[in-house]
Amino acid sequence: MLKEFIIEITKNAIKNALEDEKLGSMSLDDDFTLNAEYPKNEEFGDFAVNVSSLSRFAKLPPAVIAQNVAAYIKCNDCDVNTVAGFINFKLKKDFLNPVISEILNLNDTYGANEYGNGEKILLEYVSANPTGPFHIGHGRWAAMGSALANLLKFSGYDVFQEFYINDAGNQIKNLGKSLHIRVLQQLGEKIDFPVDEAERKSYYPGDYLIPVAQMFVKDEPDFCKNLTINIDSEQLDYLSSYAKEKMLNLQKELLTRFNTHFDNFYFETDLHKSGKVEKCINKLKEKNLLYVKEDAVWFKSSQFGDEQDRVIKKTDGSNTYLTADIAYHYDKLERGFDRLINIWGADHHGYVARIKASIEALEHNPQQLEVLLGQLVNLVMNGEQMRMGKRKNMVTLEDLIDEVGVDATRYWMIIRDINTTLDFDIELAKSNTDENPVFYVQYAHARACSIFRNATSERIDVESKKALPAMFLQSELDDALMNADLDVLWSVDDEKSLSVTKKLILKLEEFKSMIVAAAKNRAPYMVCKYLQELAGAFHQFYTFSRVLSDDKKLTAARLALVKSVAVVIKTALGILAVNAPERM
Repeated sequence: MLKEFIIEITKNAIKNALEDEKLGSMSLDDDFTLNAEYPKNEEFGDFAVNVSSLSRFAKLPPAVIAQNVAAYIKCNDCDVNTVAGFINFKLKKDFLNPVISEILNLNDTYGANEYGNGEKILLEYVSANPTGPFHIGHGRWAAMGSALANLLKFSGYDVFQEFYINDAGNQIKNLGKSLHIRVLQQLGEKIDFPVDEAERKSYYPGDYLIPVAQMFVKDEPDFCKNLTINIDSEQLDYLSSYAKEKMLNLQKELLTRFNTHFDNFYFETDLHKSGKVEKCINKLKEKNLLYVKEDAVWFKSSQFGDEQDRVIKKTDGSNTYLTADIAYHYDKLERGFDRLINIWGADHHGYVARIKASIEALEHNPQQLEVLLGQLVNLVMNGEQMRMGKRKNMVTLEDLIDEVGVDATRYWMIIRDINTTLDFDIELAKSNTDENPVFYVQYAHARACSIFRNATSERIDVESKKALPAMFLQSELDDALMNADLDVLWSVDDEKSLSVTKKLILKLEEFKSMIVAAAKNRAPYMVCKYLQELAGAFHQFYTFSRVLSDDKKLTAARLALVKSVAVVIKTALGILAVNAPERM
């Protein structure tokens, strides 16, 4: 990667300058770091290394340090200059042409790397209760989580994606009670959900259970014959199980449609049935980390960094949510994963210390757990934020996908840092304008594909209006691109064309370092940011550099560059699980 190369030759120059005592009081033992950045003024160069920080060791002005270090830099086909404390590098064709060749040779593996070194990661996200449709927050976790999984895999991690299903609590019984009311309504009973707000919280009154009730009446006629307003526990369990299965299937179908695929759906009930919850409780008890207070059982989590101890068994003997979560995370680590990454809503921030405390208490390293806390999504329509309720009249993920499509929904959900509240502009996401980021990027890919179609299609002579043969036969195009003389890209007598060509190639090369940084920082949004910049560089190149011309040699070289752009855009969109259309 070019940034790493620039840093390395600068470090070698510093070492040589030190050996010749050109850096004042600085010594080889002084510890420093360097970064290669893009100069604000591109006339200075393509990369800039700021050596001003060395002043604290050298006791020399930054400008003097930059000049003294630059004198030792060895870089063929590269111009070096200094401005204040910056060393600037202007790269030439020997650095730029290989970028195009590498992309054409590697195709969709360009940018793939082994940064993760095979680390086994269990990535858990979405993990919604099977009690209703996904809301738009779930959509953000689904898009972010699946994109992060793709990004990590592309960077050499071994990723296992898991969806944890909270199906052991009262919410499933409440779902069964709610289905009971909806089924009775289908059977003609005059019944409705409680009006009292406190009682109503024990139900799911949303209309989404009406189709489930209709299916139940059709599937279970014998059960419905004997169904009354008053039901026993066995009937309630049956209704609850049916509702859970149907809601979970609907969730799975939507996840598939949303290009989000899990390796495993882990049921909390299975965790209890296997005895793993009690095993964890007993393990904590054996380590003297539990005590009884006010008839409840408490975990001494404060001994492991939590702000206070936590209840794991309530006064009625039932477990808290935390108890199963402790067992679940312990089970993850016992399955042999090196690292656990969870995507949770920001309202779970207080939960992180509790789980890390339990991991340490159960003799694992708490640093194996990473939690990404995601902020909310605000839907904006015609400049105004839409109101949403969790249980009734809510805007669901499915509603949003139906309105703007899978690609736009995914891209918009990923476009901001997960720590940032996202304003999702519905009208903008639907628009076919440059202001819509997903359209802007997809159109760049479609434009590249259009150029290839034109290169292999008949042309019309502007003056004679006669048909001319295609510039390239489809069968010869690939060979023409692979064997293009890229040197001719730099023989053009047009400074603006040369400038945009160089800028585009450098942006293509940046893809490799961006991927590593995005994986390292668990930041899929960096892929979106990069795509916006690459699309912008390509659209600018298209404006100032005519790709198809009578100069077949130059045309082949520029087509090779366009092909490289198409490859990288498609690869990056693939990481986001967004389509790269060939026509728009």
